[in-house]
Amino acid sequence: MKVYYPKNLCNQKNRSHLFPLLKPFIKNNSFSDEQRVNMYHISAATISFENKLSDAEIIILPMSWNYYLENKQKQKAVNFVKLAIEQNKKVWSFTNGDFGVEIPIIKNVLVFRASGEKSKLPSNHIGLPSLIEDPLKKQFDKTEIFVNEYKLKPSIGFCGQSNGSIINAGMEISRTILRNLKYYWNLSNEVPQKVQSTSSIRAKALNLIKKSILLESTIIERKKYRAGAKTVDEKTATTKDFYNNIKNTDYTICIRGAGNFSVRLYETLAMGRIPILINTDCLLPLNDVIDWKKHVVWVEKNEINNLEEKVLKFHNVMTPKEFKNLQQANRTLWEESLTLGGFFKTFIKVKQQQ
Repeated sequence: MKVYYPKNLCNQKNRSHLFPLLKPFIKNNSFSDEQRVNMYHISAATISFENKLSDAEIIILPMSWNYYLENKQKQKAVNFVKLAIEQNKKVWSFTNGDFGVEIPIIKNVLVFRASGEKSKLPSNHIGLPSLIEDPLKKQFDKTEIFVNEYKLKPSIGFCGQSNGSIINAGMEISRTILRNLKYYWNLSNEVPQKVQSTSSIRAKALNLIKKSILLESTIIERKKYRAGAKTVDEKTATTKDFYNNIKNTDYTICIRGAGNFSVRLYETLAMGRIPILINTDCLLPLNDVIDWKKHVVWVEKNEINNLEEKVLKFHNVMTPKEFKNLQQANRTLWEESLTLGGFFKTFIKVKQQQ
């Protein structure tokens, strides 16, 4: 694929705002292609960077819209986009973080993003997976998944922050209202969010699982993010707890945090496990290619009271062989379509076929 991006609009030092597809290639000189493949699932052999916009098939706005707004460079970004459109080129751009920013509505611009409410977004906004390191390699030094045997009573896991108290819900709602007001007062670029307590939704789902006599649960609830870990040893221990919880159970509860997306969804798939996705109007990647309901237990937010029933219905129709096959299929899905390289290669292939 032939790629062009304007170097004058790129800040290589601010990697958190760098367009994901550029990250594997904008590295120090000692970074090898073998490392690139292992870390990002993409090789330098698949990309050629062009010096002229007219020679490229893919035009990339190199930094996030968040970056251009924060650094008063919005007009420069818009001017570049218009230049590309004059040459009949589509531009790839993205927004990052838990909350979206107001993006100029311009024809021929794709906006990749992990967060946001699908029903409220324009059609040119594209779901982007949370791009994580391979937990099997990093945490367990393995390339093959741990295969769980089928049991009539499925095991459900969760390890993470949860707080269902009324006081916490009130504080969360107050923070959302304040953040929304900052937008209206022109003190923030983050677009307003729905006023709700997302931690209450999470707590409700976990309580339903814990109370079930038909499901086996291993729920580790933390009062603080990563149990308040500060030191390297503490962070290593809590990360190990997190992935052991996924490994040692069949299904993992995946529900939004502050932003309307779940990193845990991709961590669960990468481990070869089955996510229970509480759908809060999520913008999932490759939604027109991936049959998500074959890979996850799909539970709409307004169906949480039926959570036990949904899990059992999904689980009980599988044979032991199908259950094992799904674990491998979920790992393969992550490797081939939800890693950085896998996602962009799949996305490009789909667009070429349309």
